[in-house]
Amino acid sequence: MVSAATRRSLLKARAMDLITSTATLPLLFGCVGVFGLLKLLQWLRTRAYVRDAVVVITGATSGLGRECARAFSAAGARLVLCGRNAEALEELSRELAASPAAKVQTHKPHTVTFDLADPGAIVGAAAEILRCFGHVDVLINNAGISYRGAVVDTSLDVDKRVMETNYFGPVALTKALLPSMIRRRQGHIVAISSIQGRISIPFRSAYAASKHATQAFFDCLRAEVEQHGVEVTVISPGYIHTHLSLNALTADGSKYGGEARLRSSPERDSVVPWLLSFSLGI
Repeated sequence: MVSAATRRSLLKARAMDLITSTATLPLLFGCVGVFGLLKLLQWLRTRAYVRDAVVVITGATSGLGRECARAFSAAGARLVLCGRNAEALEELSRELAASPAAKVQTHKPHTVTFDLADPGAIVGAAAEILRCFGHVDVLINNAGISYRGAVVDTSLDVDKRVMETNYFGPVALTKALLPSMIRRRQGHIVAISSIQGRISIPFRSAYAASKHATQAFFDCLRAEVEQHGVEVTVISPGYIHTHLSLNALTADGSKYGGEARLRSSPERDSVVPWLLSFSLGI
């Protein structure tokens, strides 16, 4: 009778024989080659998808939004840049229009000025966005504000301000543009959330709550609109050193401030190409 230990040794020997057989090794290397080919095809599909696509970016004048505008513009997208500061939007539009010639045809961006925290401005802004190119292919809900403070010291008005910009504003804009996507049976909605939309930490209560709400809403939306050919992606990056942190609200509603060390950001630079491909569902 063969003991259990002997059986295990035989099984291990047979497994090693299988792995090192002349038939298996080429198969393993072949899988690696197929994976590399798949990644190449995905990259090509990304470039083709973005080219001439109408991409709307909120919070486009700084940080991640500005870097996304540069990346999508260089890929040949037709941009609609949104923000509160008309002068900053025009400056970015001129910068993108004057960028060195890319390998694909680029387009002069349109700009739409409005405040996501103003519910009355969003319907009109959505109509203006649609007038730019007649439709929207990709909506990137990027605009937001941050917060630093203890729960016990934070007024309810601060909680409401953070929720208005980070949650109700993006939801209202999404709802205003969604019917046109459903009619075309095409579109992609991207919500820039945060790791704090999944894991909360102390002194970030208002911000974390707004991002948890964002995560939940867009998860529900994804399930509802899949049947209409509309895709929904939630991006939850970690810390990125941008003006979002410097301009965060404190418990009394004043700005957090801090030293502006924003000359370069490897985290931001690395997340942009990742967003560019991930936002397209590949």
